[in-house]
Amino acid sequence: MSTDHFVPSDFEPPTSLVTEAFRLEPLGPQHNEADHAAWSSSIEHIRATPGYPDGSWPPVEGMSLEANLADLRRHAADFTARKGFTFTVMDPDEGEVIGCVYLYPPEAEGHDVTVQSWVRADRAGLDAPLAEALESWIIAEWPWERPDRCGR
Repeated sequence: MSTDHFVPSDFEPPTSLVTEAFRLEPLGPQHNEADHAAWSSSIEHIRATPGYPDGSWPPVEGMSLEANLADLRRHAADFTARKGFTFTVMDPDEGEVIGCVYLYPPEAEGHDVTVQSWVRADRAGLDAPLAEALESWIIAEWPWERPDRCGR
């Protein structure tokens, strides 16, 4: 699929994934403060997570809430335009942001989606379960057959 047709025009993208350990919902501006707090508290952990090999995100120096809000608006616009799908990872009981999932067109040949995820450092034990749940979810609910799981 080209990036012009990342998903088929008649495909209805899922808007949630719920497990006992976390739930996903589309990332948007309403998550700004909690998202900013989540990633900025875990910069070193995220940079060490498979899928972030270039070391450019998250920025070591952080970013302002305003810049983060612009980023969240861009991800929400991508979701609406079906050019990429970003989900916030929420604690199912406490309702706090504990990570993020990105489903975007692939950069690597031989794949039809790039799957990246991170969780806060204090939830590092969820890294592997989240990646495994994403693999099953993509197979069951999404139209892709060759995900690039970024080393997972």
